[in-house]
Amino acid sequence: MTAPETPTTTPVDSARPAAPAATSARSGPPPARGSARRGATPVVLAVAVTVLLWASAFIGVRAAGHDYEPGSLALGRQLAGSVGLTAIVAVRWLRSGARPVLPRGRVLVAVLAWGVGWFSLYNLALNAAEQHLDAGTTALLVNVAPVLVAVLAGLLLGEGFPRRLLVGMAAAFAGVAVIAAATSSGERDVVGVALGLAAAVLYAGAATSQKRLLARVDALTMTWVGCLAGTVALLPFAPALAADAGAAPASSTWAVVLLGLGPTAVAFTTWGYALSRLSAGRAAATTYLVPPIVVVLSWLVLAEVPAPVTLAGGALCLAGVAVATLPRRRVGPAPRVPDAGA
Repeated sequence: MTAPETPTTTPVDSARPAAPAATSARSGPPPARGSARRGATPVVLAVAVTVLLWASAFIGVRAAGHDYEPGSLALGRQLAGSVGLTAIVAVRWLRSGARPVLPRGRVLVAVLAWGVGWFSLYNLALNAAEQHLDAGTTALLVNVAPVLVAVLAGLLLGEGFPRRLLVGMAAAFAGVAVIAAATSSGERDVVGVALGLAAAVLYAGAATSQKRLLARVDALTMTWVGCLAGTVALLPFAPALAADAGAAPASSTWAVVLLGLGPTAVAFTTWGYALSRLSAGRAAATTYLVPPIVVVLSWLVLAEVPAPVTLAGGALCLAGVAVATLPRRRVGPAPRVPDAGA
């Protein structure tokens, strides 16, 4: 019975048993890689929508900022965002037939506090900073936020400090500094600098706390509840909004509405989706794509031709984001070469 199982073979025959193993190896990994790519596609699309709409917000703020004060601009934007998000939640409710599950207790309090900080205080600080500083300096100060997010995530969320993330963020921030230097008019104001840094701290704190809360609340519900909370906190600016809306041209008012629908309602929802599936550090690093996109949009929409050094800064931002966010390509083990004496 044992003799047929151990036939005498040539060296060529002895290599044949490896064929099925090679076949199974080929049939295993590709579906896993394909599945990973399919799973990553929605996240990539969410990041793309987020950074594009957030970049467009700078164009919208410039269009409306001459006719709306910081408080009225923030309230008008959040009102439009709240209406847009309520419509999105209602559509999802009607399609699924299930009511949105609202957070309760401490989680609800945390979401409300997050909404006030992110949608109210951050926007007030940013809008006010732009009244004291030029756009380049404001952008440089606000873009300290992703670095703070990476630090807070490493310390509080257990994400650590991956070398690729730190190197990539350093390169991206250097790119922002180049863009800021090229677009700065040299205006400096202590109050403006303080407001810009306050906006960066609020941004970082909100993004870090949101990462934790997304484990308890879905991205759309959290964005909706948070935006409503931020809108309520901004209601003291309602008289100023009414006065500005009455005097502003229709183009500026439409800019405020679009700021609420796009960069607020849609972009904050896609941001929450991406943040729930990425580490906080990597998600924050993707926002370094915003400054170079702003440069391109200003070129296309406002006919502001960027200087070569600005384009170089944008390229540095892109390279930094690529290093910080793209996974390292894993090199598989080298194929085993049969020993010549075997």
